Amino acid sequence: MRGKAQAKQKPRLKTLERVFSKAGIGSRTDARSWIGSGKVRVNGRVAQNPDQWIDLDRDRITFEGKPLCDAEKVYILLYKPKGYLTSYGDPEGRPTVYDLTKEAGTWLSPAGRLDLDTSGLLLMTNDTSFAERITNPAHEIAKTYQLKAATLLTDDQLQQLRQGVELSDGRTRLAGVTRLRDSASAKYTFLELTITEGRNRQVRRMIEALGSKVLKLVRVAIGPIRIGDLPIGKWRHLTADERAALGVDARGDRRQKTITRPIGNTSGRRRIPKPSYSG
Repeated sequence: MRGKAQAKQKPRLKTLERVFSKAGIGSRTDARSWIGSGKVRVNGRVAQNPDQWIDLDRDRITFEGKPLCDAEKVYILLYKPKGYLTSYGDPEGRPTVYDLTKEAGTWLSPAGRLDLDTSGLLLMTNDTSFAERITNPAHEIAKTYQLKAATLLTDDQLQQLRQGVELSDGRTRLAGVTRLRDSASAKYTFLELTITEGRNRQVRRMIEALGSKVLKLVRVAIGPIRIGDLPIGKWRHLTADERAALGVDARGDRRQKTITRPIGNTSGRRRIPKPSYSG
């Protein structure tokens, strides 16, 4: 006999609505609708409470009479246009990224956000663990932006961005900063900025901390994945190599390796083509 009894394994518990979202079947809003319409059963009984606790190892869940199974994992890259929301719906009827991805054929959720006035690379997936990995700042996955500042920025100001600026919610981490060009009129500076955080409106607030303002903002990369020549408003599936670079193997399983951060230029200039936008 062992000297000590093995500790009893803690049950894996999730609310019923989260079971659906984690499985990649649909959003929590979808799950609540399905539960309310009597389409979901737990251990043979019609479920009525979306907040019911589910033991993932013991409870049996059926949806429309069939056992609930994980959906095939889907990962897409969307070139989000300016003026589109990343939320599932909007009470004001404004366009959302879901209007652009209807042909994906499954429920998807953004892995991170872009505000209404920002365009560029948006990853969408039904793999909630992958989305958490992309968005959680603890994983330090780089997000790269190109921007047009409302003023001409000095080299000293760019160095401030590299070393971190003080915001209302704390000092920013070290950033990669490259001056792309200054306008011919010497009124505007175009930058490429790489950060490993995801605070609300962070890039805009960083530029405002210098006494300037962002006029145009485009996210061009997440980690090693760049938006390339994808037309604005269009989407495509991530390639196997791109999924692997973000820590997902060919079967859709998450790897445990740390993703390398392409911080980019941290001290000086480099020659680079002009940004994809004009102005």
